[in-house]
Amino acid sequence: MDHRNLSPAVPSRAKSIATGAIGFGLVSLCVFATVAFAERWMYQTLGLLGAYLAWTMLFILLSGAVFGSLIVVRWRLPRFYFLFGLAFFAYAAGWVIAYFTLRNIAGEWLGSLVGSVLMAVVFAAGFGRLSSTGKLSAMLFVSNSLGYFLGSALNNSLGGRPGMLLWGVAYGLFFGAGIGAVLHLVQQEPRR
Repeated sequence: MDHRNLSPAVPSRAKSIATGAIGFGLVSLCVFATVAFAERWMYQTLGLLGAYLAWTMLFILLSGAVFGSLIVVRWRLPRFYFLFGLAFFAYAAGWVIAYFTLRNIAGEWLGSLVGSVLMAVVFAAGFGRLSSTGKLSAMLFVSNSLGYFLGSALNNSLGGRPGMLLWGVAYGLFFGAGIGAVLHLVQQEPRR
């Protein structure tokens, strides 16, 4: 039997969701810690746009390996980093533009929707699953919104650094689970 032609199995849905939730939860905690402990410095040093770019790059650099571990041969690192970086950057750009256009809770909801759809489009195109874009968008929107708004509520309740850190954990757990589920789905569904 020739083992060179066997492709590795896609991680199970449960493993993909758990890896995404735990891994992205830890990454998000680290990124939100920079907000909790260095937000003022980052704004003064990098400006508003620079701080958001730095946080986006931290998310991409730290979580690309987490999600890359869920990808079978075709998109192994470093190629997956490019796809993930593009997907997360599109998400972040959509979110920031929507939020800073409206600057209120409607902007947060619109940002969650637009960012989730943009991320879904990049993943769907990258994995040749464009017909799944609607399903992927819904999965990302629900998980992103749950994490973001639960985290925001925790932050508003507790305030200060503990609130910001818990926001990061909630956001990371839910959105990471959604991204893990999406990466499982795009590798499981047959190409159309």
